[in-house]
Amino acid sequence: MTTIASVDLSQYIGTNIGTVTLVKLLGHGAMGAVFIGYQATLKRQVAVKILPKVLAGSPKARQMFRDEAETVGILAHPNIVPVYEMGETDDFFFQVMQLVIGNDLRTILGKTRKNPVPTRRILPLPESIRYICQILDALGYAHEEGVIHQDIKPANILVEERFKRALVADFGIARTIWAEYGALPTLVGTPRYMSPEQAACSAIDGRTDIYSVGVMLMEMTAGFLPTHKESASDAIKRKRELPDSFFTTRPSSINPSLPGDLEAIIFKAIASRPEDRFSDCPEFKAALETCARTSGLQ
Repeated sequence: MTTIASVDLSQYIGTNIGTVTLVKLLGHGAMGAVFIGYQATLKRQVAVKILPKVLAGSPKARQMFRDEAETVGILAHPNIVPVYEMGETDDFFFQVMQLVIGNDLRTILGKTRKNPVPTRRILPLPESIRYICQILDALGYAHEEGVIHQDIKPANILVEERFKRALVADFGIARTIWAEYGALPTLVGTPRYMSPEQAACSAIDGRTDIYSVGVMLMEMTAGFLPTHKESASDAIKRKRELPDSFFTTRPSSINPSLPGDLEAIIFKAIASRPEDRFSDCPEFKAALETCARTSGLQ
């Protein structure tokens, strides 16, 4: 089976896509790769995400890639990475996006965990709350437009270096109210962050993203996710059948300075049943803002 690791991505450097030239490989995921591109007409750098056609053998993979651009194309929000253009060449499908100068949240959390000072191995709580509120703003807007992200995790959150602004990226598996990929439900997402209803391939709504944001907030405030050491398939089975056992300890057991009000918000967001979570992103954000004020975390 052909994988992204078996593709010589360097062959695409120097390729011209309309007014954009690919100049440097930034990285790759399971299917796609991201390059820095230079757009000569506007004299700016952009990010270019490509899906080599040797990997896009199925119509579903091609459709998911196109749908990502079309989905994000209708979303205009300061905390969502905008897509400028999409199309295809003889070799790959592509999307031209804003180049965010900074790091993804996964990288930021990883560097923080390695701080030589033990008390600085967790992001400051005001910083975590600020990022989460920005993410909730973006997702609340997307949900109003009928778009559910379905893969919220630190790797899909970019933090702009200059203004410390969090931006949601990678709507590649986003499900909209007007587009489905088939009659049968499909398991999509990342096991540690996906909601129990996602793991069960059940009907979902915006509260599945709320669950994922809650898991991410737990990771940010505890420093890591306290989960069982098990395979992805076992994690999905546990999330589906025994969701209340997925996390092995409370975040306050790891970070004693975590306020009780903030921990209660985390547990409400990651409640196993959607009806026990926050009803929408604005309600989640309001609870965080109240907690920040009353706990002096602003």
